[in-house]
Amino acid sequence: MPRMLDVSLEVRAEIGDEEADRLLTGDDAPRSYDCTSCRTPGDPETDPTSTVLFVGEETAVLAFAHAGCIPSQVVTVSEEQLQGAVRSITGDSPAPEAAGSGDDAPQAVPGGQAVLGITSGLVLIRGELHPALVVEPTAPIARPGTTGPGDDFLPLLIEQGFIPVTDTNEVPSALPGWSVLLAGGQLHAVLQPGAEGGPQVAWWQAHQALSVTDGWRAAVNKTQRVLVYAAPVGSIGQQPREDLLRDALDKAASNGKLVAAAMPLAGTPGA
Repeated sequence: MPRMLDVSLEVRAEIGDEEADRLLTGDDAPRSYDCTSCRTPGDPETDPTSTVLFVGEETAVLAFAHAGCIPSQVVTVSEEQLQGAVRSITGDSPAPEAAGSGDDAPQAVPGGQAVLGITSGLVLIRGELHPALVVEPTAPIARPGTTGPGDDFLPLLIEQGFIPVTDTNEVPSALPGWSVLLAGGQLHAVLQPGAEGGPQVAWWQAHQALSVTDGWRAAVNKTQRVLVYAAPVGSIGQQPREDLLRDALDKAASNGKLVAAAMPLAGTPGA
């Protein structure tokens, strides 16, 4: 009988008392699981375990996580994000490229439109390693409704609450309403507040879930937050090593071309 399983009130409200009780008595609880956050094994009979319900527009998926990684909660995602999470959790998706792999760098689509490239890495700040994502478009970003040659990527993000970075040795401030969706141990999306107080929507979404390193997962499980840096096209580039990535961040900051924010993991307190 799994005595270490937690079913929160909001999860119980979604799945019903009967199913919740079956989980708690062990009838429907797994004998073992891979944590949906850190992707390491867990046992609900010996490990404090959370039930995490991912809810899309049409379907819902119940996953399990170490209680120390994610508390028992309902996480609202888009249907596309949910299907991607299901493929990661069940292992049905093809092996993804690692986030930040140079071979997987997004390219500008025909017509000159930009896509957002994203790189994961660890950033050392005051002796502590922090999990980070670095976002850089493949072309200048125009303000919606304009066609000018300028690049409004950073001004648009500053309007959303990102803060200009002048010192990369300082941890960026938290950005309310934003979060990072990590499911099945893989990166799925960066979420922003929905319109008029609605559910979060994807600001950036992986076409295919991106793998992160074991060190990155370990760091995010410790901090429960991700530092998200953003810079205009040509400021960072695809850096093969984390020390080179840090050098590029330092240079972008010194040139006034870097903004950042700290974001919790989706489904954790503060998200």
